[in-house]
Amino acid sequence: MKSDAVHRVLETELIDARRRRGGVPEVLDIGGGSGVWAVPLAVSGCSVTVVDPSPNALAALRRRADEAGVSERVVAVQGDTDALRGVGPEGGADLVLGHGLLEYVDDVSESVRGLGAAVAPGGSVSVLVANRYAAVLARALTGRVSEALRLFNAPDGRLDHPAGETVRRRFDTDSLRGVLGEAGLEVELVQGQGVVSDLIPGSLLEGSTSNGDALRELEMAAAPHPPLRDVATRLHALARVPADHTVQ
Repeated sequence: MKSDAVHRVLETELIDARRRRGGVPEVLDIGGGSGVWAVPLAVSGCSVTVVDPSPNALAALRRRADEAGVSERVVAVQGDTDALRGVGPEGGADLVLGHGLLEYVDDVSESVRGLGAAVAPGGSVSVLVANRYAAVLARALTGRVSEALRLFNAPDGRLDHPAGETVRRRFDTDSLRGVLGEAGLEVELVQGQGVVSDLIPGSLLEGSTSNGDALRELEMAAAPHPPLRDVATRLHALARVPADHTVQ
């Protein structure tokens, strides 16, 4: 798996899951598309089920899994990402991914409850979402100040009639914690992804191994720390389903 703050957290979680299960960790990737997350997880030794409504994305997933030599560890399921009943391993998954999912669903609260219901007791949900304040800053820094102001004041972190706007909502740290907590999940971590790295043009790093190494170290260090975390391009949360608790 890659070396960034999100992958680091998932690697630790899957080590714990292997210990709890006493065997291969079961991962359910909702809206996992072409397997950007699923295939590296399978390469690391997990069994991964990917649910996505797009047959083209799932075809790409199968090709990617085959090329990586892990097709036997990856199951592709075409289905609605809001209808998870009966999908995934019996007894629930050790880890359920909802990466790039909650920005697009019709009912975010219902979707989060569905993610939690698919987790085995003691397991966890990992969500990765677009950060509303990063979107505000991105527009302001490119001279679209009026648009940045409207986005800042928009209740859902989304412009009503923008050019190229595709998401239904964006999140900040509080709203992300809130929607997970309302579903009965215990939020253990909120960190940033793309805290610093998304601000630096790639041309500035070309040919400099030391700069690249320093940037990765800085990104890892900054990810969990506000206020840097709170303006990262994406927010990552890990939330647990208590062993003795039913998700709301």
